[in-house]
Amino acid sequence: MNIRHKATQLKLVDFHSAPMRAFHMTWLAFFLCFFGWFGLAPLMPIIRAELHLTRQQVGNTVIASVAITILVRLLVGWLCDRIGPRRCYTWLLILGSLPVMGVGLAHDYTSFLMFRLGIGAIGASFVITQYHTSVMFAPNVVGTANATAAGWGNLGGGVTQIAMPLVFTAFMRFGLGSWWSWRLAMMAAGGALLVTGIAYYFLTKDTPDGDFEELRASGAMEHSSRASGAFAEACRDPRVWALALLYGASFGIELTIDNIAALYFTDNFHLSLTTAGVVAGSFGTMNLFARALGGIVSDRCNRRWGLRGRVWLLGCTICAEGLAMTLFSQMHWLPLAIGAMMLTGLFVKMSNGANYAVVPFVNQRALGAVAGIVGAGGNLGAVLAGFLFKTPSLTYAQGLLILGVVITGCSAVAFAVRFSEHDEMAARREIESRLGVRLTPVSAPARGD
Repeated sequence: MNIRHKATQLKLVDFHSAPMRAFHMTWLAFFLCFFGWFGLAPLMPIIRAELHLTRQQVGNTVIASVAITILVRLLVGWLCDRIGPRRCYTWLLILGSLPVMGVGLAHDYTSFLMFRLGIGAIGASFVITQYHTSVMFAPNVVGTANATAAGWGNLGGGVTQIAMPLVFTAFMRFGLGSWWSWRLAMMAAGGALLVTGIAYYFLTKDTPDGDFEELRASGAMEHSSRASGAFAEACRDPRVWALALLYGASFGIELTIDNIAALYFTDNFHLSLTTAGVVAGSFGTMNLFARALGGIVSDRCNRRWGLRGRVWLLGCTICAEGLAMTLFSQMHWLPLAIGAMMLTGLFVKMSNGANYAVVPFVNQRALGAVAGIVGAGGNLGAVLAGFLFKTPSLTYAQGLLILGVVITGCSAVAFAVRFSEHDEMAARREIESRLGVRLTPVSAPARGD
């Protein structure tokens, strides 16, 4: 897919050009999806008491919230290649708003579990966000654009930890009681998703050159029937699965911490619901800059060492994340625990940004398939991590320690992500053609597939 008018700069105050309008709509939509996706997490101490949930049942709901996203991310990656990110995001937002609002109908463990499973579908919004920014921005800035849009969207996971307890408290002050208050808070989040889905359709287009339908009609883009072949092609590439595993070790951990942090600080440090929400939210608010930092540094590494520089950065941040997680698991004094969690969050989110700074270069013809498989890997990591926190024989601290050791070991998988000299030169020539400059040569990279 040769898109001619990709943006070569990220102009944050530009709300008129197609790339920047898509940028702002994608991060806003993803922010609200995260808000709906994890809106229940900081309210779990209240919901746990109301529905009389056991620790195992709470663990099952945590797993359910991220499990369905694995399948939906694979689906929307395929759909993005076929119908384009504009229509795909529109339908996901509109349909995803229904279980977010509908969770208010939950009256027991089973119904709550089913609604939380349905809510998990909106987590697939991440794949569309990364796809849309990848087709809007040129290689010299795509890492920064992808990481910033995703980071600001992921910020919703931190804001919801702080905001939902406050919204819950506000409804309580109106005399509605806890039964109504958490339900109305989720209905408000679902309503915002519905409105955003309608706005997304009218305010964006698939690429800077036009919508997929227009490009296919003019012959500027291959027919949608070839998307299935592209998906199979992505599945055969071992680099895709390596990146999926690494994303499971970063974004999967972010989802896990978002789900358990409020309970962890409530149970281990005896904090109130609001205070635990603020502490847990501090982990998510690091997305304001940390994920973007991963993309920015990756773009700089690319200028100095080429695509292999992006991969080296990813391996280093994953390793640092695992070491920081190990440290966090051993902190028993609240200030040190918060500090170690923030350090872990820094490397978690930098790893996320560094990963999706590599994704656009693996297979541009199957960009949606690659983005979907790697994104699904993140949720699979969260599902596997979730089993640690539903096991009665393990404390949350022990579960975090195990994760830290596993993540550190996973960093070695970065060595499996290799680019050929042809890949390096192709990326280099695209940057030169779009910027109209001659780049300083880099040393020849290791050969790969």
